Amino acid sequence: MGIVSQDAIKQFKSLIDQVEEPLQNTFKNMHQGFPIETLVRFLKARDWNVAKAHQMLVDCLNWRLQNEIDNILTKPIIPTDLYRALRDSQLIGLSGYSNEGLPVFAIGVGLSTFDKASVHYYVQSHIQINEYRDQVILPSATRKHKRHIGTCLKVLDMTGLKFSALSQIKLLTIISTIDDMNYPEKTDTYYIVNAPYIFSACWKVVKPLLQERTRRKVQVLQGCGRDELLKMMDYASLPHFCRREGSGSSRHSNPGTDDCFSLDHTFHQQLYNYIKQQSLSFQTVPPIKQGSFHVDFPEPDPEGSKIAQTIESEFHKFGGQNGLSHSLSDLEINGGD
Repeated sequence: MGIVSQDAIKQFKSLIDQVEEPLQNTFKNMHQGFPIETLVRFLKARDWNVAKAHQMLVDCLNWRLQNEIDNILTKPIIPTDLYRALRDSQLIGLSGYSNEGLPVFAIGVGLSTFDKASVHYYVQSHIQINEYRDQVILPSATRKHKRHIGTCLKVLDMTGLKFSALSQIKLLTIISTIDDMNYPEKTDTYYIVNAPYIFSACWKVVKPLLQERTRRKVQVLQGCGRDELLKMMDYASLPHFCRREGSGSSRHSNPGTDDCFSLDHTFHQQLYNYIKQQSLSFQTVPPIKQGSFHVDFPEPDPEGSKIAQTIESEFHKFGGQNGLSHSLSDLEINGGD
């Protein structure tokens, strides 16, 4: 790191050291013993502008405080059938670790329906996975490798992406805004796999709108991406939808496949049991009842809104051409540039 970067970190730390105690406490929960690395994440997210990074972090700390994010892992989503329905419609899981020890998260973008519960449950589930990653998964990886591991890899499966995905844009914008504003720079690289033609078309339009820092993180791989991903992780860590070319689906592609989206997968069982145990140890009066844990949704920044509107416009454009809305999920592209 250069002298300018070190000066920025020093200035930023001095400012954060001055915030009041409630914010200091939630900051400790955030950084998990690595405050400087956390400050660097926010500086990167604001192009090393100390004033902007400071405002961003203070806003994040207030959001955590006001929405009791520090306690969200004590709020189970019950009953189990509801949680299973969430897992079946919000496809995300931990498939393994890269050769460098980074957690590999798999996300079924194309086949997630988000139609089994209210928006609040999906947001709650997403934040809980974020917090479990930051409080349990990453610290465990850090201890194992004896060096700080603060980021993950994400493999996004676009199988099944079609025109009907427009109905999800609002929720996806909410989730991505929460991540952008409160969990910046937590993903090292996004790998896009099983991309149909409609994704390729939208990507060419959206890519120039992204910041260079974000563009560098996105890699569109050929087909299911198996060969490229095997350069970074072993076969056991590959998401199930990357294990065989032409599998055609991110769900139940092979009998006996280790489906990391399923509630029965080890990751989700450990997460579910962890939250259950935390809820028992956390004083809750009256007893926990069914009900989502409401979190305030931050307003998307103008840039994020513009990107969402562009995607929507492109989907409409291609949806009206030659019945593409019904057939695009059957087409695949080779890697994008």
